[in-house]
Amino acid sequence: MKLKGDQTTARAMNRRLILNLLRREGPRSRADIATVIGLSPAAVTFVVADLLEEGIVTEGKAVPGPAGRRPIPVEINYEHSLALGFKLMVDSVECVATDLATNPLAATRVDLKGHDPDYVADLLAATVPELVKLAGRPKAKLAGIGISMPGVINHEQTACVRSHRFKWDNVPLAALVASRVHVPVWLEDDTNAYAIAQQLFGLGRQHRNMAVLAVGIGISCALVIDGKLYRGANGAAGKFGHTLFEEGGRLCECGKRGCLMAYHSELSMLRRWREATGRGDELGLAELREALSSGDATALTLVAESGRGIGTALANLVNITDPEVIVAGGEAVSLGDPFLAPLREALSARTFRTAPPLLPDWEDNSWARGAAALVTQKIFDFESSGGVTDVASLTGVRASGSSAA
Repeated sequence: MKLKGDQTTARAMNRRLILNLLRREGPRSRADIATVIGLSPAAVTFVVADLLEEGIVTEGKAVPGPAGRRPIPVEINYEHSLALGFKLMVDSVECVATDLATNPLAATRVDLKGHDPDYVADLLAATVPELVKLAGRPKAKLAGIGISMPGVINHEQTACVRSHRFKWDNVPLAALVASRVHVPVWLEDDTNAYAIAQQLFGLGRQHRNMAVLAVGIGISCALVIDGKLYRGANGAAGKFGHTLFEEGGRLCECGKRGCLMAYHSELSMLRRWREATGRGDELGLAELREALSSGDATALTLVAESGRGIGTALANLVNITDPEVIVAGGEAVSLGDPFLAPLREALSARTFRTAPPLLPDWEDNSWARGAAALVTQKIFDFESSGGVTDVASLTGVRASGSSAA
């Protein structure tokens, strides 16, 4: 354990402060950095020298002015490394390669034909060199791999403690993949990973307290409190969809009855719509959007009910946690105002004080970028014990059978 006064610890803390200032506010001179953060010029100079040597920051050009040469700004070199993100879904995996700002450089989707952990690890390992090649950055470094999935993840971000959809208990997926590709790998609940991406480079970038609502197959709500993702005592915080909506009601995937997500998830909305119209599985989210656009009364009523139900439940969370903003993502967000307007109205009606703004996010690769943000977060938090790997060395990576780490 490093003591408080240990210079290595102080240097690491200063490094994090400087990188996060540059992330939030862009290029700054060394003198500006020292003033804003409150460090000595010497401390800033030492850390910036380290970062320049590593290539994580670069120097801009000094601009001549009437008072002579102006200070040289430094900025983050977001192209220094690649981050790979894998978002596991029940039947497929969204895959993305990003720079350190989680800007997508390449994306693909692969079929997931089973949930055996070794099969999943083999599939991800085999996809790594393909994704790296698609990114077209042969000289870049690979900073690591992030994997997101629905479930409870341990605090070390290495194992899936429980996933109802994958029927996993205590599966060390990060270690299984790392043993095949030999780069750092982190695992996280998909909504938590999405929240990290929003905090670093998304709609929550300027906020230290926010809620990140996800309405898709399930419903969850991650919390960022004082700039840190809140994961709870067992990594199970944010399972918002399993709060009670109706005593003894519909059966939820968790085995209990009456959960919020059993009524108002995107999947539950579709199920209720099919039941109301008497039509089968041919009705999907695209058809529901079309029905809403055409003013279909049944679709409008069902979607509004879900918006109000989620908004009322969300108000309880807001009254307890008091976030600055709520970022909303997931498939249901694509339903637009027929869903979001009733949600906002119910939220506003039930909050103790003024409801925080609800900011919808519906972008391609948002969730896979969340997985990649697990890698980027480690760079800004300076917690990673692993290093970066030459991209060129991964072009020949192959899955190594079913051996576990």
